[in-house]
Amino acid sequence: MIVVRINMHVLPEKQKELVQTLLSLMSPMERAAGCLSYSLLCDMKEKNLLCVLEEWKNREKLDHHFKSDLFGVLLGTKSLLSQPHGILIYTVQEAEGMNSVNAMRGKRDDGA
Repeated sequence: MIVVRINMHVLPEKQKELVQTLLSLMSPMERAAGCLSYSLLCDMKEKNLLCVLEEWKNREKLDHHFKSDLFGVLLGTKSLLSQPHGILIYTVQEAEGMNSVNAMRGKRDDGA
């Protein structure tokens, strides 16, 4: 799995426009081949910092996305930002869930 984090420091007067643009991408992104999830997050301390978090099936699907018009729309938001997009790409070898947390804490799966 590939995880992409895109940090955006939005100009305060452009926040509504950026949020509307990013929300308009949600439905097409959820239908994009290989896209496992697409989320828009906001920083609770820094109100002008937004983050798009994407999960992709594999690098091939992500590379195709990077060449798409849809991703071009996201990159086109640069005029709404106070600094360039901060894009980080993570390759996940293995994902673990609550069972792992419980095991580390010495708890059984049934909550006991």
